Amino acid sequence: MSPSTLRQSTCALLALSLVTTATAGPCDLYDAAGYPCVAAHSTTRALYSAYSGPLYQVQRTDGTTTDIAPLSAGGVANASTQDSFCAGTTCVISIIYDQSPRGNHLTRAPPGSAGSGPAPGGYDNLADATAAPVYLNGHKVYGVKVAPGTGYRNNDAKGTATGNAAEGMYAVLDGTHYNGGCCFDYGNAETNSVDTGAGHMEAIYFGNCNVWGTGQGSGPWIMGDLENGLFSGQNAKYNGGDPAINYRFVTAVIKGDSSNLWAIRGGNAASGSLSTYYSGPRPSGYYPMKKEGAIILGIGGDNSHGAQGTFYEGVMTTGYPSDAVEDKVQADVVAAGYATSS
Repeated sequence: MSPSTLRQSTCALLALSLVTTATAGPCDLYDAAGYPCVAAHSTTRALYSAYSGPLYQVQRTDGTTTDIAPLSAGGVANASTQDSFCAGTTCVISIIYDQSPRGNHLTRAPPGSAGSGPAPGGYDNLADATAAPVYLNGHKVYGVKVAPGTGYRNNDAKGTATGNAAEGMYAVLDGTHYNGGCCFDYGNAETNSVDTGAGHMEAIYFGNCNVWGTGQGSGPWIMGDLENGLFSGQNAKYNGGDPAINYRFVTAVIKGDSSNLWAIRGGNAASGSLSTYYSGPRPSGYYPMKKEGAIILGIGGDNSHGAQGTFYEGVMTTGYPSDAVEDKVQADVVAAGYATSS
């Protein structure tokens, strides 16, 4: 093969690779593998290649709202729409739309058994819409910066796992924004905002709360919030296989099967692959599960709202996704090009 032909062949393969990466979002990958998304939330980008609907809604102090959509189908958020709408005033993120067909949108969380939020009516605060700017392949977008007292919820979610049914979930988070409060979660929770007992939740937790479980070092850790406990593995307290995280952008994965099996995985959302931090039996007293199917972001299942963190994107699926499909999703996240500057 001549050098010219070799160059042409290499370029063709590279172009094909770029097209494939651009046209397969995380939920396309899950769907193709037989684990369809039942919730897909992101303020930074579309999570399906064909999705062109709204990603989130912002609300000005005067009460007016506008939706923020991708620049194009399958693309990154059109942050300029937000910048223009919020110029000269302040904005909050009032709705995080579900991109899946289920319509499981997230809105301001109501009070729960852990107490009322600081907003009128005991609801939680909404996130400042401009507090978490980042870049995806050079395009400015905004994340959801959760301060203590901020929270989102959907207590009437459709299609999410209930009882002992299997499910998977991942989230991309800011690995440097956390605290030891309870609880910065994304995932499955109680439908009445009340702590109804062990096993009634299955959510991603990120932070360095050490009241329940811990991993290596001083944290932060990716753990599972299974209600009445944050778990870093099978043991109720310390599990040495769950490392402290030191990435600016973190991919966090929690999944649970209908058998006595669950797993914690994670990695750098800006480069590299996922690692498995735990895979094995559930903690004592957490099988069979009693999941209720609500969706929370930034709070615990009982509306504990003392935590902080920043959320960029995340999904929930049916079934117990294979490591192989999660590895493809991680490659898609890396290709999205999360960065702190252009």
